Amino acid sequence: MAKKGNRVQVILECTEHKNSGMPGTSRYITVKNKKNTPERMELKKYNPILKKITVHKEIK
Repeated sequence: MAKKGNRVQVILECTEHKNSGMPGTSRYITVKNKKNTPERMELKKYNPILKKITVHKEIK
């Protein structure tokens, strides 16, 4: 029987876009090791709607 890995797929959503009230969303899918980073992930990614780099936080 195969052991389940520690890597899980997570969705990152733009916090700045969410608060701006503009239509649409900027989301990215990535993977993380839940053993090494148990807290929620936060990365700077490009938002094509706002046309700038913004902070994207992990959502459930």
